[in-house]
Amino acid sequence: MNDTILRFGYPATLVADYRHWMVLLRPDQPTLGSLVLAARGEAKAFGSLPAAAYAELGTVSADIEAALKRAVTYEKINYLMLMMVDPHVHYHVIPRYAGTRSAEGLTIADAGWPKAPALGEAVSLDARQTAKLAAFLKRNWRQQP
Repeated sequence: MNDTILRFGYPATLVADYRHWMVLLRPDQPTLGSLVLAARGEAKAFGSLPAAAYAELGTVSADIEAALKRAVTYEKINYLMLMMVDPHVHYHVIPRYAGTRSAEGLTIADAGWPKAPALGEAVSLDARQTAKLAAFLKRNWRQQP
């Protein structure tokens, strides 16, 4: 497990596991259902990923979009590859919507809609909220390899 995956709360935040990728619940939720799509290896540059990781990325992103559509009925989705603090290849996946979305006792507004996501206004989850929201998203997952 690379340090970036661990920093995003693995194993408590794990939603889906693939050969080259892990999908984690983002501990700070700028919108309900925000995720981290993290490469499993030690690559610190997108161009350094193995070819098989790129091939699998299509399947993983389709699964993410289907699950989040079911879970939070997003209107748009943003994939942000920031990699400023956490060096291993990863995306922040932010479902976008007008207004609020609710699940598992949480209601979260998309404070940035319709512009860039307001990452600084994220709701920080405690351990109980993390467990409940991760389980909710797992139930909405189409398939796991």
